[in-house]
Amino acid sequence: MAQRNEGEGNRTADRQYVEGVKDHVKNHDVQGDAQRAKDAVDGPEGAELRRAEEAGKNHSKGEDPLLNKR
Repeated sequence: MAQRNEGEGNRTADRQYVEGVKDHVKNHDVQGDAQRAKDAVDGPEGAELRRAEEAGKNHSKGEDPLLNKR
């Protein structure tokens, strides 16, 4: 059976995403994950992580100008 293209506002994808986030929060150590990420950024691998972040930003089209508009 072919899947229907829901276009923007894809409710199926949204529902799957929300369920995945809820499952992750319920079944994983989110606070521990956050602490390990902070430790990695603050530790010896921090410079490498910042370089990787910059490389990713260089491939992006930039921030949405409306994102930080108040």
